Amino acid sequence: MTTIELFVFIQVLDFVTTLIGIRMGGTEMSPFVRWMMEFHPVGGLTAVKILGFSMGGFCIWSHRVKVLTWVNYVFGGIVIWNLYNIAGAMGVTVLMASR
Repeated sequence: MTTIELFVFIQVLDFVTTLIGIRMGGTEMSPFVRWMMEFHPVGGLTAVKILGFSMGGFCIWSHRVKVLTWVNYVFGGIVIWNLYNIAGAMGVTVLMASR
């Protein structure tokens, strides 16, 4: 999977896991995204993702694909965080201290 394909995949995962988390009672941590979602949750998040894809497209156009590698690491962590919170909201214990 190329960096660009991974970028698209992770952005879609972030979109989906954010919506699931919000619908399960979670909150958006980013002030800008939270502000955009005040107008309409799905529409605001979609607008932010369109902006993100536009910035990703600019990186590709300007031959700065390496920037997307770092973006992938950051958003990969965010997706993992979202999944952790979704699991917690479902009552699933993800990490347990060993005894």
